[in-house]
Amino acid sequence: MIFCIVNAGFSDLVMDAAREAGARGGTVIHGRGTANKEAEEKFNIPIQPDKEVVMILVSSEIKDNVLKALNLAVGLDTDGQGIAFSMPVDRVIGIK
Repeated sequence: MIFCIVNAGFSDLVMDAAREAGARGGTVIHGRGTANKEAEEKFNIPIQPDKEVVMILVSSEIKDNVLKALNLAVGLDTDGQGIAFSMPVDRVIGIK
């Protein structure tokens, strides 16, 4: 499972990049960040509190390619100011 957290309004870019790297779809959850002024100063970027969390279930074979595509499209150096990470999934139902 890949999780990508981006500024609100950037989930379409997340999914475009993920699909180009082989992902089939994802789920978007709206959220709110809790970063403080110290984090803004450390990264030298304004932190927007409204976030979108995109969850993308992919096979382990394409995971690294999807993560790289997300970093290029919506990483911290972009307006999306996104971070992405993966977690293992040991069982899935409802997908064929």
